Amino acid sequence: MLTPAQIHDLPKVELHLHIEGTLEPELIMQLAERNGIRLPWADIEELRRQYEFTDLQSFLNLYYANMAVLQTEADFADLTRAYLRRAQAAGVRHAEIFMDPQAHTVRGVDLATCVNGVASAIAESEAEFGVSSALIVTFLRDREAAEALTMMHDLIEMRAPIVGIGLDSAEVGHPPIDFVEVFALAREHGLQCVAHAGEEGPPAYVWQALELLQVSRIDHGIRSLEDDVLVEHLVKHQIPLTVCPFSNVRLRVVDTLADHPLPAMLARGLAVTVNSDDPAYFGGYLDDNFTALTDTLSFGAEEVATLARNAVRASFLTADAQAPLLMEINEWLSAQL
Repeated sequence: MLTPAQIHDLPKVELHLHIEGTLEPELIMQLAERNGIRLPWADIEELRRQYEFTDLQSFLNLYYANMAVLQTEADFADLTRAYLRRAQAAGVRHAEIFMDPQAHTVRGVDLATCVNGVASAIAESEAEFGVSSALIVTFLRDREAAEALTMMHDLIEMRAPIVGIGLDSAEVGHPPIDFVEVFALAREHGLQCVAHAGEEGPPAYVWQALELLQVSRIDHGIRSLEDDVLVEHLVKHQIPLTVCPFSNVRLRVVDTLADHPLPAMLARGLAVTVNSDDPAYFGGYLDDNFTALTDTLSFGAEEVATLARNAVRASFLTADAQAPLLMEINEWLSAQL
């Protein structure tokens, strides 16, 4: 079994991380006081008791309620720095961070406020924390696609410092096909495209994301195993799946971590990666997820090194930036054997 120190030393890349999902109770309370916001919970312990979820929607209800404390560029920058500090402690070397601007503009927060706040911390992340990072704007699939398209135009006009776009939030009943125009516009402007699919939604949503949105990564994708033709396609083209073990268990997509399909996905040759999704809500950051995989699923050095390599190759880093990370992972593996 790998020790926490060994897990820490493994060079890691995180590709599925919602910055709003790193909003810890302590920071919620701090920002609420700073911004004069009255929360519905009497204290931090009452707030912590809300973190039991029966499904994706029950999580989203709390997730969006807590966002009320994010008001200024400084709030978004502080949130992002808090994650990057924790990522550094986890041994993360590169992170591609999701942010949901619609969740903030609907509350009256200006688009530039949330984008620039997160981007300001990202711009300093390598110098401050030794973690390179990039921003991916994600659209809420349970809101009108026309709203996402308008925001896409706004992001282009403001020359937002983003590397790509994604699609997230409540999956069932909100297929990727609704967002074809949004993703086409993003691709026209050289942006990378990813999308949540195959978490609660069916394998058909994964096909739509690949064929209609032309994404280069699938976020989650665990239900892909239900479609053998889809699995063959994903393996043949080595399309990355950004799997989030703790998230799947906490949202009842998988009963227990011991039941997680990740070992089967690896065995089938899928390009799976491990990520923390919304770590403040789901019980752990990237190092915690890796540690749990070694403890519960008996993953050894070979398996975790494969997951780490997959994440590097799936990232939007240049080949020149990927090469030293891949070399470090190989060196780490050699040291464990």
